[in-house]
Amino acid sequence: MTRSVWKGPFVDGYLLKKAEEVRRAGRNQVIRTWSRRSTIFPQFVGLTFGVYNGHKFIPVLVTENMIGHKFGEFAPTRTFYGHAGDKKARRS
Repeated sequence: MTRSVWKGPFVDGYLLKKAEEVRRAGRNQVIRTWSRRSTIFPQFVGLTFGVYNGHKFIPVLVTENMIGHKFGEFAPTRTFYGHAGDKKARRS
């Protein structure tokens, strides 16, 4: 279920502060975040975020096409190794 329009998009406050600090300093460092639920804002374009997937931080370079999406969409939490029945299909 999506968030109500009248509430507006959600982003953790500390994430906005960190992004502003990095942009103001002019350095290109990875901003580590555990907030997969935060919405990507236009202020984040051009910055690199390290999004935690439960195991490690996945670097995500924010582009204009990502605005309005969540950080969690770009850091998958599960690794797909294939279906169990695929071994039999490959042999024949």
